[in-house]
Amino acid sequence: MADTTAQTAQKVTLATLTAMVVGSMVGAGVFSLPQRFGSETGVAGALVAWAVAGSGMLMLAFVFQSLALRRPDLDAGVYAYAKAGFGEYLGFFSAFGYWASACVGNVTYWVLIMSTVGAIAPALGDGDTVLAIVLSSVGLWTFYLLIRRGVQEATAINRIVTVAKVIPIIVFVILAIFYLDPQVFADNWRGGGDLGSLYDQVTGTMLATVFVFLGVEGASVYSRHARRREDVGRATLLGFAMVLSIFASVTIVSYGILPNEELAELRQPSMAGVLEAAVGQWGEVFVSVGLIISVLGAYLAWTLMAAEVLFVAAADRDMPRFLGRKTGADVPGPALLLTTVLVQVMLVVTAFSENAFNFALNLTSALTLIPFLLAAGYAAKLALGRDGERSGGPAREIVVALLATLYTAFLLYAAGPKYLLVSFIVYAPATVLFVMARREQGRRPFGPGELLILAVSIAGAVVGVVALSLGWISL
Repeated sequence: MADTTAQTAQKVTLATLTAMVVGSMVGAGVFSLPQRFGSETGVAGALVAWAVAGSGMLMLAFVFQSLALRRPDLDAGVYAYAKAGFGEYLGFFSAFGYWASACVGNVTYWVLIMSTVGAIAPALGDGDTVLAIVLSSVGLWTFYLLIRRGVQEATAINRIVTVAKVIPIIVFVILAIFYLDPQVFADNWRGGGDLGSLYDQVTGTMLATVFVFLGVEGASVYSRHARRREDVGRATLLGFAMVLSIFASVTIVSYGILPNEELAELRQPSMAGVLEAAVGQWGEVFVSVGLIISVLGAYLAWTLMAAEVLFVAAADRDMPRFLGRKTGADVPGPALLLTTVLVQVMLVVTAFSENAFNFALNLTSALTLIPFLLAAGYAAKLALGRDGERSGGPAREIVVALLATLYTAFLLYAAGPKYLLVSFIVYAPATVLFVMARREQGRRPFGPGELLILAVSIAGAVVGVVALSLGWISL
């Protein structure tokens, strides 16, 4: 489906693709891990949670590697796999949901930057004051102008930023190990306060682990620019292995610095509070600078991927035609603009939430789960030989695909009804874009099966709106 221009633009190397994966995952999430885990579980629960999350996400990484090789004709991975496996309407939902999750995730970056600076500038609060939103808006439109200059220039910047932001995190882990108090670590083994059973503790961390692992599919989403197709799978696995070791290390060493109750009460970015407790105020400053570099790099990577998904969906005629236009620098201009506009809208919404950062983080994770589930489900369908004329895969491929599907289904269960209902509120109105695309092609808006999916999404959105209005759930 790629045109001549897209083919000549396939110049991205394995190193750059790996940097896209690492750059996408190492963002705001890693700096929030000590508080997020400290408020949900102790050392034992954290170890189990990372084992579960690491194993599940590894299965997803293998799924994206396998799909990149078995279906090299499909670009923008998550969206394209859902469409190939389950039809145009669910493919559209996957594209829109993935795009919306990227936009909401980008909001967490600006909130966390402003919250970080808010430690010395109280007018910025926790990143959700009027001044914070205004400054964040200036930043996001500055990035819009930067990315419009060209995709290759933006990815080169991301590779440099990825290296720069990993170094402070590694230094944090080394210092935390040096200052680790064995007694504090031992006291935190089961967690403090009333954290519930081990199962409750582990499920309580699931949305946080989903958020920090978002981006494992980054190389797949950006596949149309790859120099060699096999580099997509290699970059996915390399990036995943690097990031898992970083995330687990940051979480576990923090339990040796502060008691569980104090970890749970830390201001975000909580990694700064942990290092300050270990080495003094310069530790907080050090982590804060690293956070700003990290978050800006992640914002760049996620904005690129979000625009790419809309562009490819439009090229496949599953989004309105205007989203499939590119500039001379191979940048999907209208898709990039719409991405920036949604981030701007969600920035304003954070002013009405109880906890802007946690709300945006959890909603991002929930929006991504359906696209991930559909991609894993397609991999299972492909491996079992139930994809039309295509033959099945080896036993290993079948097991991996089924485990990835079960894991993402479990995540939907662990997310609970609140964020699923809010997700429906986001998903249902998006159908307008699907109808626009169908009408441009002179086709009926919906087939019989698609009408059923539409009814479910509208019903979920109605329940979500009622639940919000009656106070059953809150932002």
